[in-house]
This record gives sequence, structure tokens and C-alpha cells, in this order.
Amino acid sequence: MPYRTLSEWTQELGQPQQSDTFVQLFRAAVREGRLSAAELPQRFTLPKVNRQGQARSLKDMAFEDTPEAQRWFEETRARLSARPSRSLRVARLSAESVEAGVHDFAALAQATRERLQSRYERGQQLAASRRPGPAPKRGRRKTKTAAKG
Repeated sequence: MPYRTLSEWTQELGQPQQSDTFVQLFRAAVREGRLSAAELPQRFTLPKVNRQGQARSLKDMAFEDTPEAQRWFEETRARLSARPSRSLRVARLSAESVEAGVHDFAALAQATRERLQSRYERGQQLAASRRPGPAPKRGRRKTKTAAKG
């Protein structure tokens, strides 16, 4: 059975900025048993470069090139390419974008309502946890000398 490496698959991705996410998904698939892979001592550099201009280096992994692995790769690559990148996201939320119909106002209102309700309940829980229980009795302790006199 032929073997391939993770570094080969990351080079085949359509967009290099997806390589980080792809490696995370690959490791999760290996961890869950969907793919069989073994770590190799050599390292490879991801095609993605971070904001500081540095590339990340990872240990390479070898895996069996089975039809199941190919199917997983194609599904994962399709899912990653279907997700919009940061530069392709929907317009920023503003009053103008809501008026223009770019954002669904009903969905935004529902999300806001849920968020406010969650915050309210969290505050009530916090307040309840800080309320003192039954107050301890305060006063003078009776001591032997106080009881005699």
C-alpha cells in the first residue's frame, strides 16, 4: 500500500492560509481513528505565513493512501474552500448594512435577545452565589468568667 505525507497534502490545498486548519483537522481525524498515520522525525514548513512574516514548522506524518483517506481529503478540502476567508466575509455589521438588507434583522434581534438573557441569568447566578447564607449569631461569647459574674 502506498504511503503519503502530510506535507504533500498541505501543498495540494487550494489556499495556503487554510493549511493551519487543515493540519488541525488531519490530527483530529488521526486521533479519532478515521485515518491511520505515524509521526516522522523530519519537519516541514506550512505554506501559510503569519503576520510577523514567519512560517510554522511541524513534524511530518506518514499515512496510508487509501480510498477512505482520499475521500476524507476531498471532503475536507471542499469544506475548507466553502468557508469564507476573512477577506471574503460579509459586510461589517452597521445600521446601513441592516437597512440595505445585507444582514437579517430578525436573526440579529434574536441573537441579541439570547445574549442579553444569558448575561442576565449569569448575573443572577453570580449574585445568588455571593448572597450570604444564614447569618452567624453575633454577640459576646460566654466564657467561664462571664458566666460566674
